[in-house]
Amino acid sequence: FPTSTYTKMWADSQRELDTMLQREREEFLRPEEDREKVMKMLATAYVQYLEIFRNLEAAHDHLIHQQKRAAVRQVLDAVMGRVLEIKREMVALEKSECHSMDGVLMELKRVPEDIEIPIPKYFIKENLRILQQREEYLHEILLNAGLLEQEPVVAMTLEEAIKVIQVAERARQGRARAAFMRKIYLEEKRQSKKEEQEMGKNPDDAATCIQKVWRGYSQRKETERLREEEMVFLGMNSAEMINGTGGAPFSLPPELEAMISLQKTNVLQGKVQERENLSFRQELRKTEGAHIKDTLQDQITQCFLECRHITGRFPDYPPEKTGGSKAIFIEKHPEQVAEQLAAKKEAEKKDKEKNGKEAQEKQKPKKVGKQVVDERWKMSPSNFLSMLEEGSSQYQVFWENRDKRSDFLQEHDPELIKGGEREEVEEEIRVQVDEVMQEKLLKVKQAVDGETGPQGKAGKGDKVRAGTVQGQSQFPAQVQWCSGQASVMSLACRTIDSLYQELAEEGLLIQVKNVNLSDYIGHQDCLRNIAREAGAQPVPSLPEVRQLVALYGILPLGSQTVHEKAPLVKSLLLAGPAGVGKKMLVHAICTETGANLFSLSPSSTAGKYPGREGLIMMLHMILKVGKELQPSVVWIGDAERMFSKGAPKGEEEMNFKRLAKLLPQFLRALRPTDRLLLVGTTSRPFDASLGPFCKLYQKIILIPKPDYLTRFGKYFTIWKHYILRGGGALTELLNLHCLAQVSDGFTQGHAVAVVHTVLTELRLLQMARKPLRTAEFVTSLARHHPVYKEEEETFQ
Repeated sequence: FPTSTYTKMWADSQRELDTMLQREREEFLRPEEDREKVMKMLATAYVQYLEIFRNLEAAHDHLIHQQKRAAVRQVLDAVMGRVLEIKREMVALEKSECHSMDGVLMELKRVPEDIEIPIPKYFIKENLRILQQREEYLHEILLNAGLLEQEPVVAMTLEEAIKVIQVAERARQGRARAAFMRKIYLEEKRQSKKEEQEMGKNPDDAATCIQKVWRGYSQRKETERLREEEMVFLGMNSAEMINGTGGAPFSLPPELEAMISLQKTNVLQGKVQERENLSFRQELRKTEGAHIKDTLQDQITQCFLECRHITGRFPDYPPEKTGGSKAIFIEKHPEQVAEQLAAKKEAEKKDKEKNGKEAQEKQKPKKVGKQVVDERWKMSPSNFLSMLEEGSSQYQVFWENRDKRSDFLQEHDPELIKGGEREEVEEEIRVQVDEVMQEKLLKVKQAVDGETGPQGKAGKGDKVRAGTVQGQSQFPAQVQWCSGQASVMSLACRTIDSLYQELAEEGLLIQVKNVNLSDYIGHQDCLRNIAREAGAQPVPSLPEVRQLVALYGILPLGSQTVHEKAPLVKSLLLAGPAGVGKKMLVHAICTETGANLFSLSPSSTAGKYPGREGLIMMLHMILKVGKELQPSVVWIGDAERMFSKGAPKGEEEMNFKRLAKLLPQFLRALRPTDRLLLVGTTSRPFDASLGPFCKLYQKIILIPKPDYLTRFGKYFTIWKHYILRGGGALTELLNLHCLAQVSDGFTQGHAVAVVHTVLTELRLLQMARKPLRTAEFVTSLARHHPVYKEEEETFQ
């Protein structure tokens, strides 16, 4: 679609968003008694916000104008956060992660696919180069450590070798023939020129020849100009003609042509934007640089004078590592912190005295009426409504009434660029001001206090500051890990690259398989909603599993804004029978967000970092690397073994159970700014001590075996998908309906294993004369054990 289509999509989404905000002001702020009405209201808002989310994501992905993309991005993140907030309200209201949405979808004339969670493409696109370099670096580390097998060199068959030789020989003959024909052409041209010079040329013929060449050239240029103007008017790029080896022009396919054109446009626009930003930065430095410099010097001087008035001496200048003068305006001086703490203690004493008097008064006999508790539903405060309103107002001010005729070239707005570049100019000037003010401070301290340099012996306030900067740990101070203190302190001197390499060589940092969430095939089953309406709590369907993984795993990890302000989920448990795709979902989370994958499964940690000190150091390494290179996922396979009942049988099992006691402290160390998620997978959760096991994970998603619609649907059939992916061909002798009926109770993993067993190299070669039959798959399937009804009931 042309750019104007996505600009219109953005405008329509903004209008729908304004309608939703007005509706929220009218309906969501009023307490409501009817729970069914509240649920319907929340579900309707959820579906409508998802539609706005989908349109904004498409607009953001296809718009070229950088400032428009920034404006759309702000609203897009806010809409994602609002979706998560509404989901939290729905879960709290129904005490269930799955909801019956059929009535709302029918009322809004939507289909079940409309509540699928879209994954923003900017999660990967904006960091694509960094992610590719990191993947290459990890591959190199694993290859050097011998943890990866080099791809074997496959020998050519005789037919392939003959074909390569034929192609090379034909190309050589073509080049030789072209050189020979060129030589003949030049010889004939020389001969004709020689004859013309001997015979002479008529001036009229020469003039006619010149006119003919010039008119042809001018007409071609005019036609090309008109064509370019037409393409610009349509919002498209002109088609490129590429010359082949024979010299004849040919046009590219429209899809490839559009992709190449879009890539060139993005590159050129990035270069133009960079040049414009540089020119604006230079202009700001000339016009406002002196004023910014004077303002910063005055602020720093005033701060030092106030500090000397309080403490009796001038403070040391903050080092560059802590941000320089920026730390002065962010952090308070220790004496000021002590005063605030003292004032807080006095206020607490007064509150205790007041509460004591009130308690004495309450002990007196007094007629007390029945206390009324308001049980009506109220919407929780939102962190994203203000962002949505701000984005809406910015759209109305800057973009709604913008002259769209000037958007053909996707030109920037200078005033918006200046606003963004002003911060960078201030940061550059701040560094220069720090150097000047540091020298001035030393001279003033020498003249006034008689000091010749930084204090050799730190005062009380300096100890507090040094303790919070130099001795800070990745884990909170209240966690007493005295036994691992020495090993943890040794990590402070190591670089992120060395820790990254060690984790990779130890097998704790593993490669991510390239699978998307959409590859997790599943179809909506309406019969589950009938059971839910009857009062039962059915297992989530596979589409609902995809939605929950996207809501709790992918969206918060992909967006820093969403992770900081949305309801925080630090840990997630995927439970289900073996083969339902739990590990695939973990890799899909990492693929969609570009996250690192750390493995704390028993197979990865066995024999590594033994003892409590070793485990503490391992968790510190993972936490340090995961925070620095966020987003990151920490995966624990066979998570139930960590909380298994009974005494441990060996040292490795004891070490793994010891890790269970440290993980709650690990999670408490995570802050909203840390995009790090703990994901556990288990196929036997009932073997664990359910109390501490379920307490570790905030969200637990139960994954079912595939139903009939997933095994044999019109579009989503796992048998068809895996057979075609394995190189097989579908014929009348292969009855997919029969396979779907027979495989009731089996999982996706069973289907994959059966397809791999049947479609061997030899069988694929025989397929042309011996088509695939249903019996081949049924025979192989009979060797596997299905998920029995008793196991399903135990999971529920």
